[in-house]
Amino acid sequence: MFVNKNIVVLLILSAAIFGQNGLDPINIERSGQSGWQFLKINPDPRQAAMGGVLLVNKVANANVAFGSPAILGHIQDLDIQFNSMGWIADINHTSLAMSKGLGSYGTVAFSYVSLDYGEIPETIHEQRQGGTTAPVITGNYFTGSDLAIGVAYAKLITDKLALGANFRYIREEIAGLGMSNWAIDFSTLYYTGLNSLRLSIAARNFGSDTHLVGYSEELQSEPVDIRMPLEFRTGVAYDFFEVDGDKNYLTLVLEGKVQSDGSEKINFGTEYVFQEMLFLRGGYRFNYDAEGLTFGLGVNYPVGAYGLSFDYTYLDFGVLKQVNMFSFGLTF
Repeated sequence: MFVNKNIVVLLILSAAIFGQNGLDPINIERSGQSGWQFLKINPDPRQAAMGGVLLVNKVANANVAFGSPAILGHIQDLDIQFNSMGWIADINHTSLAMSKGLGSYGTVAFSYVSLDYGEIPETIHEQRQGGTTAPVITGNYFTGSDLAIGVAYAKLITDKLALGANFRYIREEIAGLGMSNWAIDFSTLYYTGLNSLRLSIAARNFGSDTHLVGYSEELQSEPVDIRMPLEFRTGVAYDFFEVDGDKNYLTLVLEGKVQSDGSEKINFGTEYVFQEMLFLRGGYRFNYDAEGLTFGLGVNYPVGAYGLSFDYTYLDFGVLKQVNMFSFGLTF
């Protein structure tokens, strides 16, 4: 009976992600139609190691606030996570997440994200004879940065359904120009009752259009509205080889993503859990320009009434080389 249930689960996973409504989609290229691209970077090494999926809730920590805030509803302890990664093009990415359960009142979380682009050589187009121009490095430098500060809330509506939302203040600056905005994420987490099979829906990066302050004054033109990178995700997850009371199992997650500024994408992730202390993770991202293979590991170690955690993730970006992610956590 256990094998039959697993077969049923696999069929449900495939149908949920790849099911069609009988109409061929219209092939429209939407790349480059939004800004605020740093919001697409998920600072959580665990989710990133599993192919970038958002649906991970067993042994969850505060980092889920960055991706699917509904999962926070399953967290009651005070949890603090510090994350760091060297992003592509020598960009430094650091983040912090804190969450605390309030019993029957739900769970709240605070998050902070910062990107530092470092010093960038200034290049201008110099006028040449004949009306042509040529790029010239001036010897001056400028810099850029991104910031996101968020407050999230989640609550278990029933023992099977959790709802969550994350509100963020966001800001970008480059070469003295800047803009601020807000973004809201919504997500749900639902246990179907078929063993550990669970479903999740996430809608991310809702916000108003904006524009760089100073852009129109400097170029003497109307400001161009910068749109938010909206995305919608549907995921399904299942824990295999799980026995009641056993802390060893294998989780598979399949997730589909539709976004406002690019083609549809598929994320696949897996995680093997040993005694809920050692975690081995892997995944793959389909239909991305450069991203592909992901893998990582994690360790949870109890020390008295506290819990220490460490996570590492490797992301393959093809011609853009690789990204290494680290996370250190403390649970009270």
